[in-house]
Order: sequence, then C-alpha cells, then structure tokens
Amino acid sequence: MRALADAEQDRGGDQQGRAADDDADTDAVVGVLRAYGETGPLALTPEDVTAMRAAAGLLREVFTHEGVDEVAGTLNRLLREHTGPLRLTAHGGGTPWHPHLDRDDDGPWDEWLLASSCMALAVLLWDHQRPPGRACASHACGDVFIAHGSGPERRYCSRRCATRERVAAHRRTHAAR
Repeated sequence: MRALADAEQDRGGDQQGRAADDDADTDAVVGVLRAYGETGPLALTPEDVTAMRAAAGLLREVFTHEGVDEVAGTLNRLLREHTGPLRLTAHGGGTPWHPHLDRDDDGPWDEWLLASSCMALAVLLWDHQRPPGRACASHACGDVFIAHGSGPERRYCSRRCATRERVAAHRRTHAAR
C-alpha cells in the first residue's frame, strides 16, 4: 500500500499543483498525467482542467493544518462528501488490480484527482502519523507540498523558496544596521 501511496502522491501532488495553476492549459495537464503513467487517449477539456482546479482547491485545506487530528478530520470530510466506496478495478483488464475511490472508471477527472489524492494522503497520514504535507512558508509562494522522507521537517516547497526567504531575511537584517 505504501508504494501505491507514493506513486499516487507523486502523480497527484504534481497534478494538484498543475491543476491549481491558473495558467495551466489542457496540454500541460495531459503532460503530467502522461509522465505519471496514464496511457491511451486522454480527452481532457478546458472544463475538465477548471474542475480539477476546483478539486485541487478543496485538497489545499489538508495542507493548511498543523495537527494530525485536523488533517484527519479534513480528509474524512472530503472522503465522505466527494468519493465513492473503496473498490478494486483493473479497468477492463487493461491494468493490474488496484483500489479506487472514485465512483466509476470513466468518471470525471476532478473526481479522480480528489479521490486518488485523498487516498494517497490518508495512507501517508496513517503510515507516518503526522500531516502528509504543508503549505510553503514563503509569503511569496502559494504552493503546497508533500513532506515525507527523513531529515528535518521542511518549511518550504523548494530550495528556491528557502533561498529567497533567507536572502530576504539577510537583507532585512543588514538594512536595519
């Protein structure tokens, strides 16, 4: 289950970021889906991307909580309100059997994004017993990120944001002198 969570988290995390991007076009979103293993024809429309953007907005709340109890509560609410029952599918024999929480194999993309992301985030919370991610601490950034792995807890989504904040703090310190 952990490997599934990692794969879904990677794909869903990139997709959440791309879908939440106001400038994301259909080709860019299809590119992320392809990069993470989607095969066959992808009939993604601009309306699908807009709906995925709304789903990513719902998921963003998971990353704004500091405590595991609040994250679990938010995930439980999203699972209850926006997903179907847990089921196994092989997509008509085209893939190995795997779990789904969306209501149908041919369901809308936004439902898939929300359901698969909730499942991956729930498994990460379950596995680590801590929030699976957070919002970037940089005031100039609106991104969220998955915070798994060893080492100290991350505050920034990227080295770029961390460096930008460090440089800004340095400049503030030296400007005050």
